[in-house]
Amino acid sequence: MNAATEVPVLRPLYGRFPRRLRGIIIDWILSLILLFGALLVASAVRSDPFSRTLGILVVAVLVLYEPILVSLTGGTLGHHFTNLRVVDERHRGNVSFLKALARFALKGLLGWYSFIVMTATRRNQTMHDLLTRSTVQIRDPAKARPDHYITERADFQSPDVPSRLRRVAVVCIYLLLAFLVYTFALIGAQAVGPLSTSCMTRSDCSTVARLLTTVWAVIWLASSAACVGLGWRGKLPGVRRRT
Repeated sequence: MNAATEVPVLRPLYGRFPRRLRGIIIDWILSLILLFGALLVASAVRSDPFSRTLGILVVAVLVLYEPILVSLTGGTLGHHFTNLRVVDERHRGNVSFLKALARFALKGLLGWYSFIVMTATRRNQTMHDLLTRSTVQIRDPAKARPDHYITERADFQSPDVPSRLRRVAVVCIYLLLAFLVYTFALIGAQAVGPLSTSCMTRSDCSTVARLLTTVWAVIWLASSAACVGLGWRGKLPGVRRRT
């Protein structure tokens, strides 16, 4: 018997970020296939009325794809392929269509920033999960490996952890420092040469400059997420647990 089959079925298992990222990438790929397929069909037909109708239909599919599948089946195709399921915290079933629509809109509005808070929540929730009172859990525990999930974190309420107000204040300071480092790195790169003024102001970047800005943005987001998670759990200077 392997480790995956030893997991109690009734215990909620919350999907880790890499697992959720894989599901998002799958959904992106499917969306791109739909878009390019529609463009090929429109260019082959060469009819303006048909192209407009097809465009409206594609937009409707892209907007309703996640809310409909999440409310009816508990997840998108990306969720299903990665053994994940969106669960309503109130009744442990699928979220309603309106909540799935709100969740989709919040995720689109917040973007990657929504995922920064995952390490500071007991159930690995993003901001759009928290605001809609939902979680993303393993669909079939028998098919999951230990690196696919976490169980509910129980260390946030420890009396050894500093107060919430102090943790929030210290985490905000670390986030500000991370943002300043990121900003000064971009300014320094512009002064030295890899980044041009047009790249900074109009996003008219070369391939190398675009790659650099993407890498720095990923590092900044990852460091921000680490600051939030470690700070909230009392593992950063300034908010360390009392021993």
